[in-house]
Amino acid sequence: MQDEFAQQWKRVEDMLTERFGKKPNMEAILFLIGIQELGHIKKKFTKEQKQDLMHVATCTLLSQSGYYELEGYDKDGWPHFKEAQPVPKMSMIEQERFLQEHIIAYFDDLEGR
Repeated sequence: MQDEFAQQWKRVEDMLTERFGKKPNMEAILFLIGIQELGHIKKKFTKEQKQDLMHVATCTLLSQSGYYELEGYDKDGWPHFKEAQPVPKMSMIEQERFLQEHIIAYFDDLEGR
C-alpha cells in the first residue's frame, strides 16, 4: 500500500516537474491548485493573495472528502467555502500524507475531465 502511494505521489511530482521545470514543494503545489480553482492568472499576486490561493486549494482538496463545501464566489470571482465537518486532529506527518492523498485524487480527477 505504501509503495502504491509513493508511486502515485511521484507521478504527481514528475508531472509538475516536467511542466514547470523544477520539483515543487507542498506550498507550490497548493498555490498552483489555488490558481487553477480561481480560474484566472495574474502576473503578480500579493503575499495575502498567495496565502488565500493556498487556502482555496486546501478547502478544494478537503471538499473531496466532505470537510468543506463551496458556498459561492465573491464579486472578484474568488471561491468561498464553509466547513462541513471538522478535519480530524493529526500529526504533521499525518497531515502531509492526508493532503498528498487529496492532491493525488485532485490531479487524477483533472486528468479524467
